[in-house]
Amino acid sequence: MTDTSSRLHTSSHDLPISLELSRFMAGNWTPSPLPDTARIPGHDLTPARRARLSARFPGERLIVPAGELKVRSNDCDHRFRPHSAYAWLTGLTGEDQVGHVLVMEPSGPHGHEAVLYLRPRSPRADGNKEFYRDRRYGEFWVGRRPDLAEAERLIGIRCARLDTLGSPVGRDAATDAELAAALSELRLVKDAWEVGQLQLAVDHTTAGFEDVVRALPRALGHPRGERWIEGVFGLRARAEGNGTGYDTIAASGAHACVLHWIRNDGRLNGEDLLLLDAGVETDTLYTADITRTLPLSGRFSPVQRQVYELVLAAQDAGMAALRPGASFRDFHRAGMRVIAEGLTEWGVLKNAESDLYRRYTLCSSGHMLGLDVHDCAKARSETYLDGVLEEGQVLTVEPGLYLQPDDETLPAELRGIGVRIEDDLVVTADGARLMSGALPRTVDGIEEWMGHLLDSAAS
Repeated sequence: MTDTSSRLHTSSHDLPISLELSRFMAGNWTPSPLPDTARIPGHDLTPARRARLSARFPGERLIVPAGELKVRSNDCDHRFRPHSAYAWLTGLTGEDQVGHVLVMEPSGPHGHEAVLYLRPRSPRADGNKEFYRDRRYGEFWVGRRPDLAEAERLIGIRCARLDTLGSPVGRDAATDAELAAALSELRLVKDAWEVGQLQLAVDHTTAGFEDVVRALPRALGHPRGERWIEGVFGLRARAEGNGTGYDTIAASGAHACVLHWIRNDGRLNGEDLLLLDAGVETDTLYTADITRTLPLSGRFSPVQRQVYELVLAAQDAGMAALRPGASFRDFHRAGMRVIAEGLTEWGVLKNAESDLYRRYTLCSSGHMLGLDVHDCAKARSETYLDGVLEEGQVLTVEPGLYLQPDDETLPAELRGIGVRIEDDLVVTADGARLMSGALPRTVDGIEEWMGHLLDSAAS
């Protein structure tokens, strides 16, 4: 592991600094310490998380990097988000965590001491230029960083300068599959605070969907109405949280048959459906993941209703299968049985017992949810995909039908219709609680909800 904290990141266009300017910049700054009471959200939960990780790897040095900046174009970087495992273990979620590394040093026969190696606040004396010259890390360019003492108070972990880390030998979460799997598996069950953060993300996402419906009249008049929808939701996500938890899918008409349609460059047609798959990520980096398929006219046509109600019945069956001890795959199987039987009743399939329904569903119908939209993805199959559900797990149920516009196995009236309904649920002692129930799911409920919002927007 290399450290670049001593390198000054400047532009080739910058003028040289005169000795006079350097001296002038070094003095006459009012002290600006962080408040003594400042603590990161959830700071009291991270010691137990680190202890659980420590118990998995006695006597081994564990290295969990926050990650590095990645260039978007030339001298512009992508917006930084720390690695989810690093955020879970430290509680640190800000863009100022670039390059920082959590090291779990073996301590005693079984335990570890956590040490956070970070880039502390730049001093403004002794000729230091970083605070005003460094475009990547300088305080005047990207904002205030805590000094070592402030950082320790914020998070309750011993802190050291990043440039003293060197190249430690140990298990690195960025490259060690066993450590990455453990960090995923430890996050499979959410504590009450995490569930609260996810509920907050869901609530903000609900507000974003309401914003979108109110904005439909203007979006329908724009040549890139899908982009308008994406922008409206993105405003809510940035205003209420860290942003969107993943790229928003605003897919109208046949675009809804493309599972990850994120170009969002299409015009909206009032006769079509809009498939909106979007989630707000909180400042603590927990994300919602909700999909609604909405009639752009405010009313479903008969064939749109037919498709929608089959997907809704599949989702109902999937939700009913959620309970502690059930196989993770049970809810998918329950939903797909409904889909296969429905397609057979329509005459699209001849046999509901075959797997040919997958031509029209394409993917699985749910996943774990948390710090990542597809949370705990590095977990071993036996603990996740082939495991059983536990109380406190949060997951999505999201069956869909994607009836391609050029699919000759379908009657003409069904072609080009895409419907997905996705909700977020937490597994409880006797079933599951619907976290996203504030957004209507039924045909009648959606039409009434849209009508109310459109009327209020017009008045």
